[in-house]
This record gives sequence, C-alpha cells and structure tokens, in this order.
Amino acid sequence: MDASFTPEQDEIRRTLRELLHSRCGPRELRTALDTPAGHDPGLWTALAEQLGLPGLALPEAYGGVGCSATELALACEETGRALAPSPLLATAVLAAPLIAALGTDAQRTELLPRLASGRLTAALAVPGTALAAALALTGDNGGDWAGGGRAGGVQARRTEDGWRLYGQVDQVLDGHSAGLLLVAAHAGGFARSRTLLFLVPGDAAGVVRARQTALDATRPQGRVQLRDVQADLLGDEDGRQVLPALVSVGDTAAAVLACEAVGAADRALERTVEYVGQREQFGRTIGSFQAVKHRLADAYVAVQAARSAAYYAAWAVTQGAATPPRGAGNCATSHSGSAADERPATAPSAERLALAQSLEALRTAAAEGIQLHGGIGFTWEHEAHLYFKRAAGDELLFGPVHRLRAHAADAARLFDAQEVAV
Repeated sequence: MDASFTPEQDEIRRTLRELLHSRCGPRELRTALDTPAGHDPGLWTALAEQLGLPGLALPEAYGGVGCSATELALACEETGRALAPSPLLATAVLAAPLIAALGTDAQRTELLPRLASGRLTAALAVPGTALAAALALTGDNGGDWAGGGRAGGVQARRTEDGWRLYGQVDQVLDGHSAGLLLVAAHAGGFARSRTLLFLVPGDAAGVVRARQTALDATRPQGRVQLRDVQADLLGDEDGRQVLPALVSVGDTAAAVLACEAVGAADRALERTVEYVGQREQFGRTIGSFQAVKHRLADAYVAVQAARSAAYYAAWAVTQGAATPPRGAGNCATSHSGSAADERPATAPSAERLALAQSLEALRTAAAEGIQLHGGIGFTWEHEAHLYFKRAAGDELLFGPVHRLRAHAADAARLFDAQEVAV
C-alpha cells in the first residue's frame, strides 16, 4: 500500500499554506471576524482565482478543477490550521455537491460554474439544529427533522405560480451572506410527507437574514426567515433522492471536517510546544518538566492517530473501502460513481468515525494549549481560545463525539443481542 501524497496534492497543500500564512495571520483573522460577512472577501477571491478552491472537486465540464473530495479534504486541513473563515465549507462541501447530484441540467449549467469560480456562494439551510441529523452523521436522516408536517421548520406549499416557502432556519453556516440558499423544506403534509430542497436567492423578496452570535466566530452563522418566499425546486418533485444525496454529502463532509480538525489540532499543539520551549519557571523552561512532556506526548499521539484516520477517510469517501488504497488519491479520480456512493446509508463509515476521532484530538490539543499557556491562554487576546472554541463549536454542529460513535455502533448492530457459545 502506497500512502504517500501525489505531487499535485503536495503542491495544493504547499501553495495554500503559503497563501494563508501571508493573508490570514492573527491580525488579519481578527479583522475578518469583525466584518459583517465574517470573512475576508479578498482572501476568498484569492482562494478562488489563484487556487480554484471552490471548484476543486467539481467536474471540469462545469468550470471546476476536476479533482476528488480527497484533494478538497487535504486543502481544508490547511484552512483548519489557520482557522481561515471562508464560505468554502458551506459552498463547496455542502451546497455544490447537492446541486450537482440533484439539479436539472439547466440548474447545473447555470449554478455550478458560478460556484466553481467563487463568484457565487451558497449555504445549506436545515431547520433548527438538525444539520448533523440531516447529513446522517449522528443518526438516520429519515426522521422529521425538516418539519414533519407540524409547526416548526420550513414548510413548502405548491401554488399556481410555483413553490412558496415559509418558516425560519437558525444556525445556517454563512446563511447571512451567501448569494444562494439551498433550503430543506417539508412538503406534502401528512398525505405525501417528504423532504425537498429548494433554491432561493439570498436577496429574494421575503427573505430576512441576520448574522448570529456564534460560539466559534471563525465559523459564521446566520438566521434565515422565509416569509412566503418564491422558490425553485431543486430537481424533481418525487424527492426520493434527497435523503440519499444528503447521506452522500454527509460522507464527504465528515471526511473534510476530520481533516480540517486535524489541521487545527496540529497547529494548536505546534504553538503550545513552541511556547513551553520558551517560557521559564524555577530557572528552566517548563517544557523540560516531565509532567509537561507527558501531556504533550499524549496530545501528539492523539493528533497523529486522528491524522491517519482522517487521511483514510479522505481516501475512502472517494474510492470506497473495498480495496486497499494506493496513495491518497489524485486529481484524475472522480467522486461521482465511486464505491463510497454505493455504500448503504446505514453502513458504519470510516468518515464518521474519523470525524469523531479528529474532533476529540482537537479538543485535547486545544485544551492542553490553554492549560500550558498559563494565564495568558485564558485571555481574549491570545489565539489559544480560538482553537478551543473551534473544537467546542464543531462538536455542537456536527457531533458530539459520543453520538457519532454511537450511530456507527448502532448501524453495525454492535450491541444487538446475539447467541454466545459457552
């Protein structure tokens, strides 16, 4: 098994790290967080025009680069290291794959090139706090998370002039600034209850948006109110492919988020090691104390183990787990039609287990960073708290860790009663 990276993958990682080092330092990061959008439009333009990051995993026929989700996950490892706020996750990981999978030819032709170029950003609006459920990260996504025909969520109503949406969605990643909203809504009442996806321009009549105060400011969120808004249905009215498509996107999102968390954990640990090698106490650097060494060694083992799991997940989401990997993938590999798409929705996935392990490693590295930085680590002026908030915020959005693992165990029927030979 050759687990080394291809030259193309190494180049993506190197170029992106250099760009983020020059354009997303601590001062630039804090400035971007204070803007209404919560990110630097100039940095987003650079990521799109210089690296083609929004279209990295989109087909060349639609203006994309034609790489796989593997390259996108490795790129997000670098954005995770810098905690770079951008519409990348919402646009390229969540929204664009759904449009590619479910959209009509006209919808793909109109929207995907604009998304790939970065000129258009998109956000997936899932009611309430059900993003993890909708993506089948912490449970089966066949429930009533989209409203279930009752009050709450977003309801879709068919009229003579098309579909109309009404309801409210909280905690939409980049929902306050995205140019296009991909809204999950309940349709059909109890007779033909189903979940459909709708396309809504961000500036459509009846759409009221506001940025929310989030625990993790590097992951901006918005509240979206839909007041009898005209919307275009994504794909057809049948809706049978919506839930499987969300599961498939959940596979990719889990692998990408795992790599992103590993990048953040690695950088948090790196900064802590630098600090304990400089700070002196009792006439010697605190990094020379055995207790400190043990704590950092445990964090290092956790991060490296999570990295292995995340890289395997990045490969598995593209290639499937049926055959051993030869490298981490390359730009000639297409996500469409991969074995990962053919896995049943209930199968325990490497992606979700890798996400759990990576989130746990990030929480460990960030917590140790704050503790070993001493008093300065608890202040708002220091970066350590940003990594800790990323760890806590990601668990709230996509976890928590014990539910990710519990869902995998349930899907594998790990704890079902079985006959045991005595």
